[in-house]
Amino acid sequence: MQTSAIILAGGAGKRMQSKTNKVLHNLCGRPVVEHVINACQETGISRFYVVIGRDASQVRERLGDDYTYVLQEEQLGTGHAALQVKPYYQHEPHVFVLCGDAPLITGATLKRMQQIHLEQNADVTLLTAIFPEPGDYGRVLRDANGQVCGLVEVKDATLEQQAITEINAGFYCFRARELFQALEQLTNDNAQGEYYLTDVIQTIYQAGGRVASCTLDDNNESLGINDRVRLAEAEKVLRQRIRNRLMLAGVTFLQPETCLVDAGVSIGQDTVIYPGVILEGNTTIGRDCVIGPNTRLVDCQVGAGVSIEFSVARQSTLGDNCVVGPYAYLRPRTELAAGVKVGTFVELKNSQVGAGSKIPHQSYVGDATIGAGVNVGAGTIFVNYDGRDKYRSVVEDGAFIGCNSNLVSPVHIGQDAYVAAGSTVTKDVPQDALAVARSRQENKEGWVARRRQRIP
Repeated sequence: MQTSAIILAGGAGKRMQSKTNKVLHNLCGRPVVEHVINACQETGISRFYVVIGRDASQVRERLGDDYTYVLQEEQLGTGHAALQVKPYYQHEPHVFVLCGDAPLITGATLKRMQQIHLEQNADVTLLTAIFPEPGDYGRVLRDANGQVCGLVEVKDATLEQQAITEINAGFYCFRARELFQALEQLTNDNAQGEYYLTDVIQTIYQAGGRVASCTLDDNNESLGINDRVRLAEAEKVLRQRIRNRLMLAGVTFLQPETCLVDAGVSIGQDTVIYPGVILEGNTTIGRDCVIGPNTRLVDCQVGAGVSIEFSVARQSTLGDNCVVGPYAYLRPRTELAAGVKVGTFVELKNSQVGAGSKIPHQSYVGDATIGAGVNVGAGTIFVNYDGRDKYRSVVEDGAFIGCNSNLVSPVHIGQDAYVAAGSTVTKDVPQDALAVARSRQENKEGWVARRRQRIP
């Protein structure tokens, strides 16, 4: 079925009380409208017409150049918004018209709508839901034969119509020719003084067109984001879907309701996620890992067999079988090769650490390249900043850095070299050399006794 999609994203969203456009608010790592687009893509749709109005430049910048943007200069209603697409339309025979602020719609539901639309040779197929208390949703009107004959907004509904429990979920699949013909016949004779897309249903019906319907199995899919309360409700539903999908694919969550996982996250089989874990952005985690408790990963790539607890990592790469934490902080551009240990109160930034190296505790490694099999002793500081510029140091394979050392960058520590504990290293250390950079110890015998005699 050759289908495109019109995404209505031009509303002001005043009830969000925000400088950010409503459809751009973050929801599980993606803007609200992108969840709608992704659901369409699951059905095979690749051509999108995004109707923008308020904050048009914001929407363009956030979503990128993969869509045809149509500007609705005046916000005169949803029907007026859809009509603006006509000059740009590329003649696909069928078109979805979807609200950009309803992110819980699924690809499975849209596929079911497509199937009904084709099977019934419909001119329009709309998505409906049954709500015992339908509130402010528009109501679905049916004729004596049970066919949908129109929709009515609650503000325009009679008391009898307000008692109807079947609501309009706000998703439509049209035969494109009939859609644009009906849009051109719209009037704004209603309580809002707007051109309603919903009026198109009655126009098509009265012209003898076939109106089909598809009823939701999960009413959550109809949830629209009008304010931050609704945004929080949508997030709760979507995060549960994400966790359920991962658990069904072989991931264990201990107290799953305590974990926040973004839509772009992937996790391998037999990985265990402890309570209080936050996984954001495009984070990927391999098989057989143990993550948490109380760990946050943002845009990280984590190999297999990795253990991370009570730690934070951003834009970092961790090889297989690394051990991180507790209380470690991996800042952007940190790369750990296989088998690296990063221990308690260790911070790394823009650094690469070779296979099997250990940074066990209380160290700062910034702008450094560390080879394989290196031991970095407790309290080691890579002094990478002179107050104006940052410098890089290199520690080659097999080197040993003693506790409480300062490596004043840029320095180069050679292969298998040793740095004595307590040293402040300002010059390169050759291969196999021992660097001792500290004051010589001097013991003054009897000094304490003499001091005691001087002080009563």
